Amino acid sequence: MGLSSIKKILQLYDDILSVQHRTEIARELRDEDDLFLFLCLSETLGLPNPAFYYTLELYPYIIEKFHDWHLRMGMEKSPLDGIRCC
Repeated sequence: MGLSSIKKILQLYDDILSVQHRTEIARELRDEDDLFLFLCLSETLGLPNPAFYYTLELYPYIIEKFHDWHLRMGMEKSPLDGIRCC
């Protein structure tokens, strides 16, 4: 048994264990992304953000995720005046 066949067996085992939980895992990842987005944009919502200086450089990458988020929440346009993504 070679290394590649062991990797295939482990991958199959992982797939078998996670097949029933894929929707739960996807939901948890989406919730974590939403929380991260909220923490990064909390300053624009009027909530103090102690890590604002460190998250400022992430804004260009967050704009795309923010656009997907507000569309998923049912808002046609950005709810924040400072962020124009549409």
